[in-house]
Amino acid sequence: MDPHNLIRMANRIGDFFEAMPDRPEAIEGIASHIQKFWEPRMRNELLAYLQRHPDGIDGDTILAPLVLQAVTQYHDRLLPRMTAPKTATIEGAATP
Repeated sequence: MDPHNLIRMANRIGDFFEAMPDRPEAIEGIASHIQKFWEPRMRNELLAYLQRHPDGIDGDTILAPLVLQAVTQYHDRLLPRMTAPKTATIEGAATP
C-alpha cells in the first residue's frame, strides 16, 4: 500500500471538512470518515506513516494539519478492532 497515495486521499477528505465552520466537528468528521470507509490495512498504514513521521511530513508528502490533528486526536478510534473468530454452532446446543 502506497502511503503517499493514502496521504493524498486523507488530504482530500480534509479538504472537504476544512470548509466546515465548526473545527471540532470537522476534526471528528475526518476521523469518522476514515474509520467508516477505510479498510483496516489502510488505517494501519496511515497510523504507521504517522509513527515514522509524527509531524506528517515525508519529503514532498505532507499530511494536512487538520487531518493530522484528526488522526492524532482520534488515534485509538482509528485502530482496527480485533474480532474473535467465528465458531460454528450446533442448533439447540447450549452456548457458554
